[in-house]
Formats: sequence, structure tokens, C-alpha cells
Amino acid sequence: MTGALSGIRVLDTATLFAGPLAATLLGDYGAEVIKIEHPNGDPVRSHGAQRDGVGLWWKMLGRGKKAITLYLGSPEGQEIFRKLVADADVVVENFRPGTLERWGLGYDELREINPGLVLTRVTGFGQIGPYSKRPGFGTLAEAMSGFAAITGEPDGPPTLPPFGLADGIAALTTAFAVMTALRAREQTGRGQVVDLAIIEPILTLLGPQIIAYDQLGTLQPRTGNRSTNNAPRNTYRTRDGSWVAISTSAQSIAERVMRLVGRPELVDEPWFATGAERAKHADELDDAVGSWIAERDRDDVVKAFEEAQAAVAPIYTAADVMTDPQFAALGSITTVDDVELGPVKMQNVLFRLSETPGGITSTGAPLSAHTAEILGRYGFGEPELASLREKGVIK
Repeated sequence: MTGALSGIRVLDTATLFAGPLAATLLGDYGAEVIKIEHPNGDPVRSHGAQRDGVGLWWKMLGRGKKAITLYLGSPEGQEIFRKLVADADVVVENFRPGTLERWGLGYDELREINPGLVLTRVTGFGQIGPYSKRPGFGTLAEAMSGFAAITGEPDGPPTLPPFGLADGIAALTTAFAVMTALRAREQTGRGQVVDLAIIEPILTLLGPQIIAYDQLGTLQPRTGNRSTNNAPRNTYRTRDGSWVAISTSAQSIAERVMRLVGRPELVDEPWFATGAERAKHADELDDAVGSWIAERDRDDVVKAFEEAQAAVAPIYTAADVMTDPQFAALGSITTVDDVELGPVKMQNVLFRLSETPGGITSTGAPLSAHTAEILGRYGFGEPELASLREKGVIK
């Protein structure tokens, strides 16, 4: 398989989770990603669910990557890293600011070796500012960005997501940033530093909160599953104990929903004409929609909404996703052979390209599976590798 990023070489030295996921996405579309782990292994290998002692998160996050070990805190590891940098296009790292510089691997040193290198630095708070040296994780970004403050029930506490939301958003942004820097290199011939703070991408995705506070002095409240911009918008329980979600962001959809549930008179109310005014009557609208849905099974609700051309979606678990015909048609879940677990299913590539579609070539490899292969490119034979193992530089 030849992907759109074939010929791009990425050194992934990052851990937990934004940086590594960004490298994974680049690898999905053809970049050669060399995953550089501490000889003790990447923490994600033991993070989360496991089968027979094999980390499942690693199988996804490490997919398509060549796994090598290298202790960058040692002089030998630093020298090997410089050799790898010489013909790399991108380095992804998430060490605390100043760590690479302390090892003699800062950008000033690396660009002397490779002027075209894109050094991608993914940290909680960025490379500058009063918080830059703090340890930073996605949870902190979800808190500080304003996400947690607007998430949850009105009378409940701020709520954090049960997965790495800020990390995932940062990973997507990092992949975009890398491609932007590589495009600039085509124009200038020079690499540059990407400084990505995990607290920033999620801030942008939260919409107009900043400008609304600046111009109006307003703060978005917690509204549970409701919206201040339109109604009805909520989750509703069906007769068979399932749940569905509906959205009425478009006026025409809101009108179709109310006619479907047998309350067409509400459409003629003056307040029904705008989403913001409908949101002020959310109790009445939710009661109308919720009572209608509660009398029907999930599949019947979805079918009725579809026939009415109104927006609805069942609330899925992973089990539902695996059997849904739309996800199947898109190829959203794919099967990949794994040397330790056999065939495994995981999310497929993010989008489809008609000419260079990309794909997943392998799952996350066993620790140090490719160390001999990669270092062999630079003249390291078995005697040299054995010496490095004895010193703890590689596994």
C-alpha cells in the first residue's frame, strides 16, 4: 500500500496520548513512523484493558509503527538519535520543556544535523509561559478550557469526559500542524518547530464562549443534554429501554419533529420561530417528544423519524457500533492481524481518499520488535546491539 504520505519519516518519542496518536494518524496515510520507546516500554502498553497481559490500547495507538527502544538519557542513545534525525522529516515529542535541550537534542542542535526537520512539541501548556514546566494531561485541558464548566446537569458538578477528549482533539490538531509545517518546507526548504499546547485546541472547539464573554459578559451555563441554542434537543428513553438522541438545529427539522409526535399546534406558537426561543420552552417540548418516544420501541422511533426526515440517532455502545450497517458501509471498523492476539478489530482510518486511501498495515508491535532492523540501517550489527543492550540503551 502506498499512502499519500509515503516517503515521510516520523520519529515518535511521545507518550500518553496526543503526540503518539498524531503520529498514528500520519502512519495511517503512509508515513513511516518509528516509535522510540524507553527500554522499559511505553506506559500505554500497560494502560487500560489487557488480554493475556497484552495491552489493547497499545495495539491501536502503536498501529503501523516500527517499534524500537532507545534510552535518550544516555550519551549512546543521544548519538543514535542524532543519526536517526539526519534522515527524518518529523520528530514528535512531549517531554517537559527543556528536556531535549538538557540532552543536547534541542532544535538548534537538531537543525544543524537536518535543516528540514519539523520538531513537533506536544505538551500540556506549551513551551512558554508560567505553567510550561508543569506536568500536563488532557484532563487538565478539559478543566481549564471551559469544557468541564459547561458539561453536566445544571444542579450538578462540572463533568469530565470518560475518555481522552482533549488529547484526541490535540492529536488531530497536531497532525494538521505537521502537514502545515511540511507544506511550508516545500516552499522554503526549511523545517521549523511546532509548539502545541493541549489546552488550546479544545478551547477553539468550544465555540463562541470567549467572544460572547468579551462582548456580552455572559458565561455559558451547564444545561445537561439540552442546548441554549435550540430545542427539543435531548436524549429520550424508548419503550424497550433503549435511548435515542434528537437534534433540531434547523428550523425545518424542529417543525417536522413536532408534527411527527402529534403536537403541530406548537409550531404555530410565536416562540417556536427561533431556536433560542424554543430553548426557553424546553420543558414543554421535551415532554411532548419524550412521551411520544416512550410509547415506542427504539427501531420504530428511528424508522418514524427517518420517514419524517427528522434527525435522530440511537445511543450506541461499542457493541452497537460493531453491527451498525452505516459504519459497515463506510468500513469504519477494520480487522488487522496481530502477532500476539490474532485478528483484532479496531477503528479504521479517519477519512477516505479516492486515490491514496491509506490503511492500517499492522497493530502495535511487541516491545523493541524493530530495533535491530532500524539500527541496522545505520551500521549497527549484532555485536554493537549486544553492547547497547548490556548498557541498557536498548532492550
